[in-house]
Amino acid sequence: MLIGLAIRDVVLIEALDLAIGPGLTALTGETGAGKSIILDALGLATGARADAGLVRLGAKQASATAIFSPLADHPVWALLDEKGLSYERDEDLVLRRQLSADGRSRAFVNDQATGVAALKELGALLLEVHGQHETVGLLDPRTHKTLLDAYGGVSLAATAAAWSGWRAAREQAQALRDLAGQAEAEIEELTLRLGELDRLDPREGEETALAEERALLGAAEKALADVDAARDALGGEATSSRLAQAHRALERARDRALQAGAAAEGPAVQRLAAAADIIDRALSETREAEAAIDHAAQAFDLDPKRLEAAEERLFALRAMARKLSTSVDALPALRADFAARLRAIETSGAALAEAEAAETAARDAYTAAAWVLSAERRAAGDRLAVAVEAELAPLKLDKARFRAAVEPLPDDRAGPTGLDRVAFEICTNPGAPFGPLESIASGGELARFALALKAALAGRVEGAQPLMIFDEVDQGVGGAVADAVGLRLRRLAGQAQVLVVTHSPQVAARAHAHWRISKSGDDSAIRTAVETLAPDAREEEIARMLAGAQITDAARAAARALIGA
Repeated sequence: MLIGLAIRDVVLIEALDLAIGPGLTALTGETGAGKSIILDALGLATGARADAGLVRLGAKQASATAIFSPLADHPVWALLDEKGLSYERDEDLVLRRQLSADGRSRAFVNDQATGVAALKELGALLLEVHGQHETVGLLDPRTHKTLLDAYGGVSLAATAAAWSGWRAAREQAQALRDLAGQAEAEIEELTLRLGELDRLDPREGEETALAEERALLGAAEKALADVDAARDALGGEATSSRLAQAHRALERARDRALQAGAAAEGPAVQRLAAAADIIDRALSETREAEAAIDHAAQAFDLDPKRLEAAEERLFALRAMARKLSTSVDALPALRADFAARLRAIETSGAALAEAEAAETAARDAYTAAAWVLSAERRAAGDRLAVAVEAELAPLKLDKARFRAAVEPLPDDRAGPTGLDRVAFEICTNPGAPFGPLESIASGGELARFALALKAALAGRVEGAQPLMIFDEVDQGVGGAVADAVGLRLRRLAGQAQVLVVTHSPQVAARAHAHWRISKSGDDSAIRTAVETLAPDAREEEIARMLAGAQITDAARAAARALIGA
């Protein structure tokens, strides 16, 4: 709902702040008083096209600020999210536009700078304009399908679900068709690479194990060389032989000393015996050392072929990884992937046939659901045509005919909302062909037709209702027709906020609020003012509309009767 409009330096308005309530608000005043300026200012704030002519003479810039209070579930919040504009749902939404005298303009949403296009998109969700020179919102052909579905209570669930199923089946079949198209060239490549990997037979973690084994084997080779050096340094059999010779020589020396009469306990014999014992122990320990060295060498079970095999295996794995632009650790998984892809290609014929059959079945299911939806739309269109034409006669459009044309779309335009193009069409004269709503030549007739359509849809279309603006919808009519216009506007205002610019007392009398627009001043300075009328002043204004410049008691009585009707 629009709750406020602030206007600065727009045409004849220097400064004006309007508080706007719910229901139907009528704007009245003499021709040329500036009623259209209010709408121009509102259009400026909501992204309508504007030129420097809107800037008040002598001012540097014009500005218009529209303050809205949308419901919590209004689609305008989602659009703000899409545009990256911040807001608080429990606060008002403020749209502001500044227009310089040179024609340049700036746009703001909640005091955040944005583009005029963003204002226009927001405005399209917040208000509809139906008037002498333009009709936007309700009569936009892009909205007709949604409006008809809402009017007829048509459910899109079955068609949307069938569409999702068809799309998924189509994507699956297309993926298999693409795979089949690549199969011939890919089979040869996959077979070659898989054969290489099968022959190599890479195992998970093998690179690390081989690198560790190669390091250990390399270390063992060097350690064994050190053991051989130790054996060589010990002297081997030559050392043992010399020690044995030394021991035998000492034994002979001891025997000669005893034969010569030396006492067995004498120092000479004892010392020779001690030396022989030491030599004997040295010989024994030398032989033990040689055995220990041989035993240590046996611990290094070095097979030169093992080291060579480990190195060759490691080099082969790394070469294959480089060839396939991957890592050695990834080779087992790549091998499994190649095998799976090859199996998929080899079995793709049967899979593709199955997928295409599923695609056909899903398409048939979607088509059936779309046909049911089309039938429901045509039935809803027939009911809407009856309802609209019932509204047309009281609005002096009794010769006009309305229809909701439901026409098939080509298959490539299929979607979750079915296979229909919906367009509201009008025939203004008997025997004339139906055509788009823009074919209505008269702006007044177009606005009244929009009112008839809105009246027929009232109560049947759920969701947020925008502000509706009718600019001189009563143009060219009076009496009972004007009263019919007022009644329908009042009925619409029970569900949505409505502003109407009118010259008809019958229409103004139906309003919940009444603004009188007037201008004053001389040739050098003319100003437009807006006055919210109290009941007495409202009665006087409607009497003026009935009687003209000379207001009579009869006119005042007639005004009271209209207001009380």
